[in-house]
Amino acid sequence: MNSMWHKSTYSSGGTNCVETREHEHGADLRDSQHPGLGFLSFGAREQSVFLAAVREEKL
Repeated sequence: MNSMWHKSTYSSGGTNCVETREHEHGADLRDSQHPGLGFLSFGAREQSVFLAAVREEKL
């Protein structure tokens, strides 16, 4: 697993940002302002569906 967190390319330049880290099974996402509160883990298929919903502004 790549344990390096980085700012998501889907985050805007403001303060509402998420960080992501990719791994062989998908990706993890967390709030960049509160990283100690945990993260969401997505499998590859879940990640694809989640990103499609974000792109289509359904979330």
